[in-house]
Amino acid sequence: MTAAPPAEPITQTPTEPPLRVTRIEVRLVVGQADPHAAAAAAAAAAAAQDLPAVASVQTTRVYLIEAALSDAQAHDVAAQLLADPVNQQAHVGTESPAPTAAVVEVHYLPGVMDPVAQSTRDAIVEMLPTLSADAVEVRTALRYDLTFHAERPSDVALVTFAQDHLANTVVQSIHLTPYHPAAFEHGHAQPFTLTHVPIRDLDEAALMKMSREAHLFLSLAEMQAIQSYYRESQREPTDIELETLAQTWSEHCVHKTLKSTIHYTEGSGNGHTASAIDWSDRPGHEVHGDGSVTIHNLLKSTVAAATFKLREQPHYADWLVSVFDDNAGIVKLDDTHGIAIKVETHNHPSAIEPYGGAATGIGGCIRDIMGTGLAALPIANTDTFCVAPPDTDPASLPAGVIHPKRVLQRVVDGVRDYGNRMGIPTVNGAVYFHDDYLGNPLVYAGCVGLIPLDKCFGTPSPGDKVVILGGRTGRDGIHGATFSSAELTDTHADEFSHAVQIGNAITQKKTLDVILQARDHANGCLYSAISDCGAGGFSSAVGEMGEKVGAHIELSNAPLKYAGLTYTEIWISEAQERMPLAVPPENLDTLKALAAAEDVELCVLGTFGYEEQGVPTLKLDYLGQEVGKLAMPFMHDGIPTPTRSATWSPNLFTTHKPSPRGSEGQAPLGDQLVRLLAHPNIASKHWIIRQYDHEVQAGSAVKPLVGPQQDGASDAAVIRPKFDSPRGVALSVGMAPHLAEKANADGTAIDGDSYQAVLSAIDEAVRNVICVGADPTRIAILDNFCWPNCDDPKMLGSLVRAAVACYDGAMAYHTPFVSGKDSLSNQFTTEDGRLITIPQTMLITAMGITVDLTRCVTMDAKAPGNLLLIVGNTTPNLGGSHLVSTGLATASASRLVPRVDLQRGPATAHTIAQLIADRLIASAHDCSDGGMLVAAAEMAFAGRVG
Repeated sequence: MTAAPPAEPITQTPTEPPLRVTRIEVRLVVGQADPHAAAAAAAAAAAAQDLPAVASVQTTRVYLIEAALSDAQAHDVAAQLLADPVNQQAHVGTESPAPTAAVVEVHYLPGVMDPVAQSTRDAIVEMLPTLSADAVEVRTALRYDLTFHAERPSDVALVTFAQDHLANTVVQSIHLTPYHPAAFEHGHAQPFTLTHVPIRDLDEAALMKMSREAHLFLSLAEMQAIQSYYRESQREPTDIELETLAQTWSEHCVHKTLKSTIHYTEGSGNGHTASAIDWSDRPGHEVHGDGSVTIHNLLKSTVAAATFKLREQPHYADWLVSVFDDNAGIVKLDDTHGIAIKVETHNHPSAIEPYGGAATGIGGCIRDIMGTGLAALPIANTDTFCVAPPDTDPASLPAGVIHPKRVLQRVVDGVRDYGNRMGIPTVNGAVYFHDDYLGNPLVYAGCVGLIPLDKCFGTPSPGDKVVILGGRTGRDGIHGATFSSAELTDTHADEFSHAVQIGNAITQKKTLDVILQARDHANGCLYSAISDCGAGGFSSAVGEMGEKVGAHIELSNAPLKYAGLTYTEIWISEAQERMPLAVPPENLDTLKALAAAEDVELCVLGTFGYEEQGVPTLKLDYLGQEVGKLAMPFMHDGIPTPTRSATWSPNLFTTHKPSPRGSEGQAPLGDQLVRLLAHPNIASKHWIIRQYDHEVQAGSAVKPLVGPQQDGASDAAVIRPKFDSPRGVALSVGMAPHLAEKANADGTAIDGDSYQAVLSAIDEAVRNVICVGADPTRIAILDNFCWPNCDDPKMLGSLVRAAVACYDGAMAYHTPFVSGKDSLSNQFTTEDGRLITIPQTMLITAMGITVDLTRCVTMDAKAPGNLLLIVGNTTPNLGGSHLVSTGLATASASRLVPRVDLQRGPATAHTIAQLIADRLIASAHDCSDGGMLVAAAEMAFAGRVG
């Protein structure tokens, strides 16, 4: 028998670990403070009627990582990357809950931006270089382990609690057991199909049905104009063309109400003291024999007219660098630099998803500054929130409405996280409470930037490449511009969840770094124009930049967050952190190198400079096939401008429902002060202010909180943009919705008037910056109109009076408007058909230049023995006052609202400014909510002086 030959040696080839989802949990070690757990415990205690008493809450950060990680690599990632060894411990897998604990996990829905997950993925790829970024996907969650003194509540009670206090199901999912999927859901490429939309043969009813169901939100006249365009073109529109027109013609983008021709009629009313508008010395209108007035372009005839009239004066001609023709207004700081400023609203998205809505609101406003001229450096943020009272009964909430307390908490979180993460100080703002902000809260976000005077203007040239810098494109924010032009209803969260966005501040910070390097490159600015992708996404940004020269776009070049987007979704997505630039071809490689060094994505989306038959044209291709073509003149000038009807009758106005707050009757002065100081509009907002980093960039000269203990609310903030200059920039806001046609919160009848409300807002904003030392001849202001639907002639009438007040106030105080924004569909229809309209609300933001920072003053009383002086006249008008809304004044005293004296007000401001400049004033404070009683108390408290 022959022996068998020796066996071949077996070579062990190491196998790659399989693609799988690894779950890693990170929690605080015992004894460490857990703020998320504390907040959840407080929320559970407040929901005691729905939950048993909570014994303890513990939170755990959950990371789900889909990658080919070995067990050893997973443990290294957990221990070395995700857990702080000082106060955290990590566990690979799922730790079982205690037998008596209930688990609630909150995960983001697939496709929703998760900034922490993005940063974690980048860190894992850097830690494990054998993995590519495309081979790793991370999702994060927060796990709550709740134990109760009694038995565990039902699943229904836990889900209800989580929906009300821990999660928002528009962007998040709730799980009552630890969630560990075997694999993630992924997008899949869709077959390309070019879609045409039949429109040429539709009747009026069908046109309006298409407008609403396709989320175009265009009027009948606008739909008919589009229909005529395609009839003349002898073809049907593609879907992308209709979407482009809807974005471009949306109220949000084109401000068509304020720019329209308006036929205004003023009636007479009983018991009202508001005066009729004197039209004798106003531009842009015609007075008819019956007393009615035709106003040609309301915005141009009022807000803009004041600025251009003031610009004729030599004092302002040089100071106003750029107004109304860019993403932000620019005024001159000194001989080398200007200051850019913009304030936006982000109301509807914040009603659906407060955190993401507010974060992308401030993020978008920062991009406005980044996209002004050839880019400004953001140096300060502001924010103002209008919400219903925080003690609103949860049982009274209409369907589809988030409780106002949670709305306020989450919008603060959104602004805080975005500004802090980008390293931009948030230095000024306000919060205003009114019952009728319940269904439609208002979120104003502002940003200020520093820009070289030789970089204040840019324009694309034919041949420039359309370059997109920054984030990738996803489905987030689709129809955001048109959604902002619609009215909210109880079903808005379901219907418009696709309009919600969550931004990533880190991506935007890296993008900003690249832009500033490219702007200040040794070979000169590498681009000839820049803008931002805000409402409407590529559609609005590229469409606006290419208005005069046209553009040819290849949509398949855009980097996507995930597969499966159609060409139309790519074009109109409002995904955040994207900036379009016009780049000369010879500079493209240099810009690419800068972007690569900062790990910022860049794509060439197309080329500026495309015409057909001598007409600038937008041509859209996808995978080399034409999917859309529109003449730029029709896009930007083809919108019909029918004359709108507006009426205003001076009647006593009351709110739609009374509120039980307060009871009538007089009270001792001390009791009145306590009641006033407890009013949410007057009470300290330090809990908000202290969440913002107002010291980053080291330029805060007058801080949001002042006094020895830094707990007095400053009238305005002052920042120092340049460390080698003594000049500062003062920032403040003013608003007085309680003086508009909506009545006091207690339902008392007043002679409210948007004209007086706007004048009061201008006056307050000016007094605020004067009180810290601003030069009264160097104050610029911004308007932000937030109104209910102005298809109602009465609402449009109040808008007319507000716009006229803008003109009168700006001319009286010599404060030109340099920028602004409007939001005109702020109302909510409940499931039973009840309409809740917001108070007509104008936010005025003032920006003043302080020539010498050493002469700035603050509101805190400085020393015993100083005289306390009140400067200005006091009238008995208490209409709309907080004294009335707290039940501390009788109804007979509450009808007349205060009137701004347009002669004495500016004169007083100039006088106080001169006294401050002469160092004769130690402390200055404006009288606003609560009057001089509250103002004096605030000065004393802040200064610790009786």
